[in-house]
Amino acid sequence: MPRKLPPHVEPNRVKGKVYLYFRRGKGARTRLPDDVSSEEFKEAYAAALAGDVAAKKEKRPGLVEGTIAFAIASYMRSSAYTEIRDSSKKGYATRIEILRTKHGHRTLSGLTQERIEQKILAPYHDRPGQRLSLLKMLRIIIKHCIGKPWGLKFDPSKGIKRPKTKEIRAWTDGEIERFEKRWPIGTQQRLAFALTLFTGQRRSDVHRMTWTDISGSTISVTQQKTEAKLRIALHDDLRGVLAVTPRQHAVILPTAYGAGRTVDGYSRWMRDAITAAGLPLECQPHGLRKAAGRRLADVGCSAHEIMSVLGLKTLAEAERYTREADQNRLSISAITKLQGQKANKDTQTAPAEFGEIANKKGKSEC
Repeated sequence: MPRKLPPHVEPNRVKGKVYLYFRRGKGARTRLPDDVSSEEFKEAYAAALAGDVAAKKEKRPGLVEGTIAFAIASYMRSSAYTEIRDSSKKGYATRIEILRTKHGHRTLSGLTQERIEQKILAPYHDRPGQRLSLLKMLRIIIKHCIGKPWGLKFDPSKGIKRPKTKEIRAWTDGEIERFEKRWPIGTQQRLAFALTLFTGQRRSDVHRMTWTDISGSTISVTQQKTEAKLRIALHDDLRGVLAVTPRQHAVILPTAYGAGRTVDGYSRWMRDAITAAGLPLECQPHGLRKAAGRRLADVGCSAHEIMSVLGLKTLAEAERYTREADQNRLSISAITKLQGQKANKDTQTAPAEFGEIANKKGKSEC
């Protein structure tokens, strides 16, 4: 029995045997096949999550072909869904649930850009982050439906602009100093901070780092989001923090009870540490990854060098950091040149007093 089960799936142990059930909230339980890796389980789970709970047992009609609910069930049976990581499925679950429960009855043929904006996205006009997440999920479902006999011939969401969300910013050098002052070397908070800042990794990777990942002067990381395998050189400051850290668990950042952390638990713990340091809410844990990229760019690292540390997939992502650093350096150079031009125009010998007119007649007194 795997430790992690899909959302809304709960085990029930009876006389030593474990049975799996689907249950959303306090709703009715639906029996699922025992083998979570089997196709039978995947189909039953997809049907349950899409709203076709025990349709045959209760003798009620199943999903209506050509509706959003039908499309969701079809997508969740496809390899496009079954082959993605469990963490991605967990992230999709809430958005799929919103589309299924609130809009599952809508027909695909009736979807237009205007109806999507007014009926599906409009309730989230004051929450751009959720609006964007729902639009992305809907487009995944729409892409799955294009070309299907019961599906769509084109993407009705084309032309809908992505909502502008507030981007997580990089920490400033002053904020970094404030955190270091509040959490000295030897604390778990400083260790988590150093691991993030000097490796540039995401929280989903930092909380899973183990002592065996460290070999000599490098640390190995397999990114959960991209599955990229990285080997990153240990910064001297990070070495100093690691040197005074006792190895009490396989993971480098265990809880006070000696167990590994979940990504959500790690995030809450770091949020508390950031607040205790007197830093604003804008200082997010992910902002330390941004700060790592900024600092690499500030010292002149190329886009490819930044990619190798952060594990970025495209040059465009890395070039965002180098453009900002280049703009800063170029602006300093431009102003320096402007000031130099002004200095060259100044007279070499100015009058001794302001307002004094130099005597140009007669001989010099010198």
